[in-house]
Amino acid sequence: MTSLALGLRKAPGHRTRLSPLLHLLILTQLAFNIGFFAVLPFLSEHLGQAVGMAGWLVGFVLGLRTFSQQGLFVVGGALADRYGIRPVVLAGCALRIAGFAWLGYAEETWAVIGAVLLIGFAAALFSPAVESEVARQAVAHEESGGGSRTRVLALFTVAGQAGAFVGPLLGALLLSVDFRTVCLVGAGIFVLVLAGHAWLLPQHIPGRQRVQVRGGMGPLLRNRRFLALCCAYGAYLLAYNQLYLALPDEVERATGSQAPLAWLFALSSLLVVTAQLPVTRWVGDRLSLRRSMVTGLLLIAAGFAVVGLARPAGWTGTAGLLPAAGFVVLLTFGQMLVAPVARAWVPDLAEEGRLGLYTGALSSVSGLIVLIGSSATGTLLDSGLPAAVPWLVLAVVPAAAIGLLPRR
Repeated sequence: MTSLALGLRKAPGHRTRLSPLLHLLILTQLAFNIGFFAVLPFLSEHLGQAVGMAGWLVGFVLGLRTFSQQGLFVVGGALADRYGIRPVVLAGCALRIAGFAWLGYAEETWAVIGAVLLIGFAAALFSPAVESEVARQAVAHEESGGGSRTRVLALFTVAGQAGAFVGPLLGALLLSVDFRTVCLVGAGIFVLVLAGHAWLLPQHIPGRQRVQVRGGMGPLLRNRRFLALCCAYGAYLLAYNQLYLALPDEVERATGSQAPLAWLFALSSLLVVTAQLPVTRWVGDRLSLRRSMVTGLLLIAAGFAVVGLARPAGWTGTAGLLPAAGFVVLLTFGQMLVAPVARAWVPDLAEEGRLGLYTGALSSVSGLIVLIGSSATGTLLDSGLPAAVPWLVLAVVPAAAIGLLPRR
C-alpha cells in the first residue's frame, strides 16, 4: 500500500505517537466489547429460564447471532470500502442500540430472533469497518517510522480483550436487577459510542479511496495467497473455539464441575491484557509475519498435545486441571502471535482500495471453517475413541495449517 500523509506527530526516540484516529479506533474496540460482553454471557440462561426456550432453540438462536455477524462481515467490509467507515460505523451502532433495547423487552420467540439478528448484523457493519481502518492506519504508522504495524494491531487486540474482561463483570453486577437492565445499559454504552463517533470520526480520512461494491469478489476469490491465509486463520479460530467445546468437557472430567472454567477464562484474558504488547514487541523484533504465525500455530498445537498426552494418566482434582491450564496458557500465547499478525498481513494481500472487503472476508471465511469444523469436532469428542485421540487430532489441525501459509 502507498504511504499515507496522516500527520503523525514525532515523539522522542524518532518514533511517532499513535494518531488521534488510531486512539479513537482502539478505544472504540474497548467500548464495543464492554457493551457486547455485558449482555452476551447471560443471554443463553435468559432464553432458557426467562423466555422458556428449549435447549435446541437456544442453540439455534445463538447460532443465528454468530451467522448474522461473522457470515456478513464481508458485506460490512465492502460497504466500508464504498461509503467510508463513518456512515457504516454510525449505522452499526444505531442498529446495535435498537437490537439491545428490543432484546430487553422481547418475550416471544420471533421477537428474540429479530433482536438477535439485528445485534449480529450491527457488528457485521461496524467491526470490519473499524478493523480495516485500524489495519490501514497501522501500515501508515509503520511506513512513517512509528514502529511495527503488528504492535498497533496488538494494542487493538488488548483493548478488545480488556473489554471482554470488564463487560461480563458489569453485566453480572447489573443482573442483580434484571436482564432488561443489562440490555438497556449495553444499549446505553453504544449510545455513547455513537455520539462520540458522530462528533470525532472524520467525514473523510486522508488516503482512503472509495470504490464500487461490484467487481471486488472475483479478484478476491482468485487470490490464492489471501485464501490460504484465511484457511490458516480459520484453523486458529477452530482451535480457539475449543475453549467453549473441548475444554468444558475436560474440566468436568477432572473436577466433576465446570466452576473452574471461569478461572481459566480469566487467566486467558489477563494473559492477553498483561503480556500481549511485550510478546508482540519481542517477537516483532525477531520474526517475520510468517514465522510469527508459524510459532503461534505450533504453540496452539502443543497446547492440545499437552492434554492429549496427559489423558491416559486419568488425573483428577487439582492435578487433573494442570493439563487444562497448560492448554489455556499455550493457546493464549499462540493467539497473541496469530491474531494481530494475520490482521497485519491482510493489507499486503488485499487489492488496492478494498481493504474493508478483505478484512471482512477474513472473518467470514474463517467463520465458515469454524462452523463446519465445530460440527466435526463435536462428533469426534462424542465418538467413544480413546481419551487422548480427539485432543491429538485437534493438535494436528493448527500444525497442518502451517503448510497453508503464504511463503512470502
